[in-house]
Amino acid sequence: MVSIGSLVLGVDDMERAAGFWSRALGCVPRDGAVDASFTVLVPSAGGSGVQLALMRSETAAERYPRVHLDLYAADAAEQAAEVERLVGLGAERVEWDRYPEDPDFVVLADPEGNRFCVIDTSHD
Repeated sequence: MVSIGSLVLGVDDMERAAGFWSRALGCVPRDGAVDASFTVLVPSAGGSGVQLALMRSETAAERYPRVHLDLYAADAAEQAAEVERLVGLGAERVEWDRYPEDPDFVVLADPEGNRFCVIDTSHD
């Protein structure tokens, strides 16, 4: 039986992407340094979570990606605070034309243009 080992994002600027995601998720490079072509970020000492791999890519981020990251927030207040924190780190708000009537998520893009969502997990 196989299991998911990493989530992988394609990036153009490895230093920028590694810096953003390290600060966003509280991760560190697995090997202690950022490699120009492939870097794996792991939770900081004592932390838990999935590792995120960054792979150098020559293609642009998709406007409507089929696969993306969902970051969970406990409630609407935490979601709003996290959105502001992530924007402060370099994420951008995405004008998303596919929001449902009462969304539990906010769509953002990392500095590389990769879309991701911040989810209010208390939303009904």
